[in-house]
Amino acid sequence: MTIGPLAMGGRPDEVRAPEDWLTEVEMDRAGRFRFEADRASYVAAHLLVRLCAAAALGAEPYELTLRQRCELHGPGHGKPYIEEAPELGVSFSHTRGYVCAGAGPGKVGVDAEHVPPGPLDLALADRVCTPRERALIAGNDELIRHWTRKEALIKRGELTLDNLHAGGDDLAGRHLLEWSAGPDIRVAVVTDSPARRVPIP
Repeated sequence: MTIGPLAMGGRPDEVRAPEDWLTEVEMDRAGRFRFEADRASYVAAHLLVRLCAAAALGAEPYELTLRQRCELHGPGHGKPYIEEAPELGVSFSHTRGYVCAGAGPGKVGVDAEHVPPGPLDLALADRVCTPRERALIAGNDELIRHWTRKEALIKRGELTLDNLHAGGDDLAGRHLLEWSAGPDIRVAVVTDSPARRVPIP
């Protein structure tokens, strides 16, 4: 029985799960990272989404197989799903030093991003924000909060990178869960019904 939606997030070393849960495709992609910190974040995110999905399903995480499908790039890319429960919405994100995941009924979108230091990144703001949003944004913290929301919408299939500046500023009919991880990481989770954040098991 599915509960949720649920969200989890933390440092890669807080995700204590064996790498042998990963598929051959995931292991192959993990082996291509140049820097160990990026590999660790990738692996942890792929393990965390299994933990999150298992909690939402009341299942054992080692019984779940994560797949991704993309007509253009093939296996290991595109929208993720749990092979044993394809109706469950799942999403995950990783940035260096932080990972997060969400799972539950309906569409789920999750994103985590670092806030860049310094003054407002004007080029990014103009590319990402609608005119209404741009008028409200004074610094990078607000900018990244909007960016993570829009990335979550992209992962739900409701926005594309090409039209960030023209949409995504209205979350009507959706539910937003946000949190900060330390001084410079912002997380957004967008779901069909209210989500709650739970600890990493």
